[in-house]
Amino acid sequence: MSQSTTVIIGASHAGTQLALSLRQGGWTGRIVLIGDEPVSPYQRPPLSKSILSGAKSPEQIPIRPGSVLEHAGIELMLGRRVETIDRENKTLTMDDGSTLAYDKLALTLGAYPATIPLTGVDKHGVCYLRNLADVEQIRPHMGEGKSAVIVGGGYIGLEAGSILRQTGMRVTVLEALSRVLQRVTAPVVSTFYERLHDEEGVRIVTASLVTAIQGDKRVERVFCADGSEFDADLVIIAVGVLPNTELAERAGLDVEDGILVDEFARTSDPDILAAGDCTRHYNPIYRRRVRLESVQNAIDQAKTAASTLNGNLQPYHALPWFWSDQYDVKLQIAGLSQGYDNIVLRGNPEVGRSFAVFYFKGDHLLAVDAINRPGEFMVGKKLLLQGAAVDKARLSDESIPTKQLLEN
Repeated sequence: MSQSTTVIIGASHAGTQLALSLRQGGWTGRIVLIGDEPVSPYQRPPLSKSILSGAKSPEQIPIRPGSVLEHAGIELMLGRRVETIDRENKTLTMDDGSTLAYDKLALTLGAYPATIPLTGVDKHGVCYLRNLADVEQIRPHMGEGKSAVIVGGGYIGLEAGSILRQTGMRVTVLEALSRVLQRVTAPVVSTFYERLHDEEGVRIVTASLVTAIQGDKRVERVFCADGSEFDADLVIIAVGVLPNTELAERAGLDVEDGILVDEFARTSDPDILAAGDCTRHYNPIYRRRVRLESVQNAIDQAKTAASTLNGNLQPYHALPWFWSDQYDVKLQIAGLSQGYDNIVLRGNPEVGRSFAVFYFKGDHLLAVDAINRPGEFMVGKKLLLQGAAVDKARLSDESIPTKQLLEN
């Protein structure tokens, strides 16, 4: 091991965690962490929150201080791209034509923003929001009294909309489906977020299909299929992300809406592992393959990959959880709600800004959305991990303290 080299491609949450956990777990060989951005690894969630608002600077959101990586003996290759993987000879070809040999390889490639084929999408002022460079592209178009159009009513779009509104911009969110967050939440949660943004002065237009972006040299307005149009100094396209699998596909690894990995984060090549947003894995809690876009999954799966590389097989079976901050509302999600057929409410979603939704399939608990309800979030996580039967009547009864919901 002392003479072996592990190369990690992708220097975000999963890649950084994998490198550190690999060293902490006893790897004595060389560890090389390659990132295509020219900056040290940084946290992604603040991009649509405190970084976009200017409340924090990029220097305030490192995943780990540079001294920690240096102390661990991790070599950083920043602003570099891997073009090809030669599995037979275990070498990587870099963007400058140079090669790098590996004994073990880890792919933590993340995801990239989905695009939509629109006329005018190349106009100045049309942006995405996935990395620091995107934020820097957005900033010059921000300003009090200016108009912003967000294309997409998912979490990133709504978070960006909330920040832009708080800076004094006029904000419109255009969602192609019949409600915001339609793919990931129950209608009652969508209705709440539409009310929340309306109360804060954001205009949300659902069932609105964007067809063109127009302007001279820069964006000026957005057109929709129903003939409506919206003024815009800034357009942010936030219609989801796709797993970054191209490098793996070219290398001949098994890919199916993500790089396929087993419970030990191994790909179809035993010397190549993968972790984070770019992967698809079997989740034993939900008994199906899933692809997750979350910091929790990136970090936990990276730890599993590091253990595997160190010869300590520890299967990955973490419960997925997520969060979203908008205005004074923190949404915490435990579990995966897809496939639910009934819900239980705790609190009133029509009044105020605090309630929880428990998702069930029959009598089996799948997930919880906790809106300004950290207690329900923690209880939901424990109930999901226990897998025990849940009394729905007690769950909805707010006269019963949250902690007592765990008692039989």
